[in-house]
Amino acid sequence: MTAVESSLPNQVKLGTAVTAVFRRDLLLAYRHRGELVNPVLFFFLVSMLIPLGVSPNPEVLALLAPGIIWVMALLATLLSMDGLFRGDFDDGSLEQLVVSPHPMYLLVLAKVVVHWLVTGLPLTLVSPLLGLWMALPPDGFVALFLSLLIGTVTLSMIGAIGAGLTVALRKGGVLISLIIIPFYTPVLLFGTVAVSNAINGLPYAGLLAILGSFMALSMGLAPLATAGAIKISING
Repeated sequence: MTAVESSLPNQVKLGTAVTAVFRRDLLLAYRHRGELVNPVLFFFLVSMLIPLGVSPNPEVLALLAPGIIWVMALLATLLSMDGLFRGDFDDGSLEQLVVSPHPMYLLVLAKVVVHWLVTGLPLTLVSPLLGLWMALPPDGFVALFLSLLIGTVTLSMIGAIGAGLTVALRKGGVLISLIIIPFYTPVLLFGTVAVSNAINGLPYAGLLAILGSFMALSMGLAPLATAGAIKISING
């Protein structure tokens, strides 16, 4: 038997483990559909209250819309981060992932991808509706959608680090915000400026490329940091 042939069973087992984690988290998310609605509902309701509390003037709303929608998306993502590993920690399955022979990086990556699918993607899909409500100019819709589509992946990846660090704490939600928000700031800045540039007729492809580089960097490094954070939390 060659070395390549002998490595195939291990590769199959790894693929099976990652797929099992992915499917399990999707199934759990489906069974707790009420919890999934909370970030989207928060995103939607708070953004709808802005015109009532600030100004219903379309010109004012159009000026504020990029920043407000992005801030609400960031806060809605933070709202869901505390529960990313909480259930697994409470039932002991997170410890099983830590002692698993499979790379923790891939198992964490699968869990964070599921989190984005059930949180970040829905936020992105409803963002055009909020753009209409906030009187966002038509030129800004494509940039808003693309920036959130790319940026929410980064938000989930970075947020997972804070969730891993605080998973052993009973009230770690506020601490996650204190840890993660400084790292969210560049994503918020470039996402907002991209939409503003699109509205003003300025190029924004470069800003989307920067967001894409943030996403690639976070997907490569954040799961490693998250795996380390989880081990520290459990063993500490």
